[in-house]
Amino acid sequence: QVQLVESGGGLVQPGGSLRLSCTASGFTFGHYWMYWVRQAPGKGLEWVSAINSVGDRTYYTNSVKGRFTISRDNAKSTLYLQMSSLKSEDTAVYYCAAATTSQPMGIINLSFSDFVSWGQGTQVTVSS
Repeated sequence: QVQLVESGGGLVQPGGSLRLSCTASGFTFGHYWMYWVRQAPGKGLEWVSAINSVGDRTYYTNSVKGRFTISRDNAKSTLYLQMSSLKSEDTAVYYCAAATTSQPMGIINLSFSDFVSWGQGTQVTVSS
């Protein structure tokens, strides 16, 4: 059974930091591109960051460049997102998702069906 489980969300003040984790099971984690995507209240799904299967190429949407860092540990089947200098506009439910290619980064109206699998999400709230 394919499963992705996110953790690490919470309430943080503007300028603060959080580290999200996503533990995978039921599939060969190291064979997949991995993504962090988010959905803010009343908005569509937005890809935040991506990392290729071996972890030597990373990508970020413009709004998080320089503030977020994606990484993965294939031996532990775990994906991470280190978030710093958080802003109120980062408030959203964050999901990890798996795909076989980099294609989701080019999709305008992104949906969960563009991925092979996704987790249940973890809430990140940035507020004073």
